[in-house]
Amino acid sequence: MNPVFLNIGGFTIAWYGVLITLGVAAGIWLALRMARQRGLDVDRFSDMITWMMVWGVIGARAVFVATSWHQFEGTPFPKVLLDIINIRGGGISIHGGLIGGILVMLYYARKYKMNFFEYADLAVPGVAFGIIGGRLGNIMNGTDTVGRVTGWPIGFRWPDSARAFHEGACIKAANPDMDLSQYCQQIGGQAVMTAPVHFTQLYGVIIGIILAVAAYFWLRSRKPGWAFWQFWLWYSILRAGWEETFRLNPLLPKVYLNQGLDAPGIGLLTETHLISIVLIVVSLIQLAKLRRVAASRVDPAPLVTDRATPGTA
Repeated sequence: MNPVFLNIGGFTIAWYGVLITLGVAAGIWLALRMARQRGLDVDRFSDMITWMMVWGVIGARAVFVATSWHQFEGTPFPKVLLDIINIRGGGISIHGGLIGGILVMLYYARKYKMNFFEYADLAVPGVAFGIIGGRLGNIMNGTDTVGRVTGWPIGFRWPDSARAFHEGACIKAANPDMDLSQYCQQIGGQAVMTAPVHFTQLYGVIIGIILAVAAYFWLRSRKPGWAFWQFWLWYSILRAGWEETFRLNPLLPKVYLNQGLDAPGIGLLTETHLISIVLIVVSLIQLAKLRRVAASRVDPAPLVTDRATPGTA
């Protein structure tokens, strides 16, 4: 894997940025097309999307820094400030990006008296495409978002060239549940992970594909908010139940940990697990409300009677 897509005179363009940009661009094109078909304010929506991307990046980086501060500890000032804003060095949070985008949509909805959910629904495919692009970029990085060591047959052994993976995973971690140094060897002058791990980046790609396909069916409903809350529900279920369960992240409440060459490679509960539980509950409540509102708006069926009307035999 090579994280560099293009190198021009020492200036590099990373695969991660290219792939996630392509995914978001496809989502924007589709969102604007659907907005036009639904008779919404396309110009206003286009302006909104621009600021959603700006604040989405800021939110994604801010949440990553806040939840991964251990990576910046010990760095002298002012270099630490440069490291914080250096997004090209990697490190963003999907949840942070979504929060940044949603805050922009709430601002526009309040300022211009727009229906928040009518526009939020249309952003769902773009988020799913962005997840696909981002996780493909993680794979090209060689990789970020590593999986736990596993003895299951689906374990993936990263090639020796995956430097980003080895450099992060082979350094003895302060958190015991993240320490994989015992599975590393010195090969060619660098620490190399030789154990199979969960291919959590591929899990993320598949989750993005599932959400993109599901969004097509969710958007067939014209109930504002239906696609939005369905996305949060199923993204949280799939992310927490599948990807995050096997991903090498620190455990906040250490409920369960079983990783190694003779183990499944499972860790519970991470910060993302806890956030996802809250989002699942909120999403279920909101979807139930939408169902009740839709049911209350259905006109009652006309009464049927066997009594003959006057003038008929």
